[in-house]
Amino acid sequence: MENAVVKNQEVVISANQLLDQWQGHRRLTRRVIDAFPEDKLFNYSIGGMRSFSVLAMEMIEMGYPGVQGLIDGNWKDEVKEKPKSKAELLNLWDKLTERIDRLWPLIPIERFQTVEAAFGLYEDALYSTVLYFIDNEIHHRGQGYVYLRSLGIAPPAFYER
Repeated sequence: MENAVVKNQEVVISANQLLDQWQGHRRLTRRVIDAFPEDKLFNYSIGGMRSFSVLAMEMIEMGYPGVQGLIDGNWKDEVKEKPKSKAELLNLWDKLTERIDRLWPLIPIERFQTVEAAFGLYEDALYSTVLYFIDNEIHHRGQGYVYLRSLGIAPPAFYER
């Protein structure tokens, strides 16, 4: 089914509206990253879950090459940076945000209906792959909210995107 195209689909939202939705979630996730104390961002965990910096890097490693994959099917991991501070992580997050905004218009509209295995793993229509990126981010951001609350820190309001 790889590289198949889903036919006869009606449009519910535009590609730009989908981008706005994703970037709204990314703005909120950035505020969650920023709410962490430096040491807790990299070293705090509950019940054996990964630290929030590791979760944030997972989001970066999906989004960073994900937009390129949406454009042309090249799903290679391009993230070389390994942030060692909150400032470095936020800088990398901002760099990705700019890249998404710059490259998004280059995605051929028909690619959203193309079925591919993103990163060789997630075979689905590419619009669904973008929704997976968003779902994954929401899931991990929820873990960040739990971490922050357990540290006595009020997380950013989830509805302020």
